[in-house]
Amino acid sequence: MIGLGLVYALAGAMFLGFAVVTLLSRRDARRWATALLWGLVSVSFLLGDVIGDTGNGIVAIAIVVVAASGRTLAKHQAADESVAARTVMAMRFGNRLFLPALLIPLAALGGTLLFKAVPGIVQASNATLISLALGAVLAALLCMIWFRPGPAAPLKAGVRLMDGMGWAALMPQMLASLGVVYAASGMGEAVGHILGYVPTGGNLFAQVAIYCVGMALLTALMGNALAAFPVMFAAIGVPLLISAQGGNPAAVAAIGMLAGFCGTLMTPMAANFNLVPAALLNLRDPYGVIWAQMPTAVVMLGANILLLYFLGFPS
Repeated sequence: MIGLGLVYALAGAMFLGFAVVTLLSRRDARRWATALLWGLVSVSFLLGDVIGDTGNGIVAIAIVVVAASGRTLAKHQAADESVAARTVMAMRFGNRLFLPALLIPLAALGGTLLFKAVPGIVQASNATLISLALGAVLAALLCMIWFRPGPAAPLKAGVRLMDGMGWAALMPQMLASLGVVYAASGMGEAVGHILGYVPTGGNLFAQVAIYCVGMALLTALMGNALAAFPVMFAAIGVPLLISAQGGNPAAVAAIGMLAGFCGTLMTPMAANFNLVPAALLNLRDPYGVIWAQMPTAVVMLGANILLLYFLGFPS
């Protein structure tokens, strides 16, 4: 039965290819550190089960050290003739160029339905993720057959894209790990203990405001509302808003999560949302997306506080 091991193997092989292409195709001094970075990421995917928790922790620390050294991911522009060739190809094929990109979500949807309807082929719990990975492979094969580039073209294009995104490309994986660490360390109880010193006098509005603002701030620190939610829900949501104040659990959970997403709009830690687009669009201000989103995030945070206060508790 196909499991997540296939996805990890594909991702590891991709990053290993990035490391090799970086060493062979670039001539700047930073290629060694950049290749080391992608090589370490490939180790985490390919050998994660073999090296164990301690080994993975060492690899994660090494990745952070190399990425923070400032010696990696120097952007480089494609040659003028390459840009000209891509422009000619874009004019030639037109909107048909979107077909490989559309194949990925179609394969993810079709594979999910197929593998859940026909058990025994793919682990049902991971059918969507595995189908997504297979869709990416099919899209790459379609491009290779259709456009007939050199065999290393996908890896070279991937390296160019990853150089454009920089270290931010690794943030989702790191933040997911951070959320697991926080949950396992009992951070929810610690936060609840600290917030217990905040004098609210049992005032419902004050407790709702602390819960929502705390969700936004913790999300801004962690970069991930899904990781911040169990901490704040355990610290304030359950003991104060639900148990003590009689709040609707569904409303407390759902609106609390929305408040956390307001923090997502205001933090560079949510790099895949806020820093990657700025890098890909070559914005002069890397935090331009955050500055543009911040007024909306503040207004929505206030709206969520009012929604939870007026709708989350029986009159």
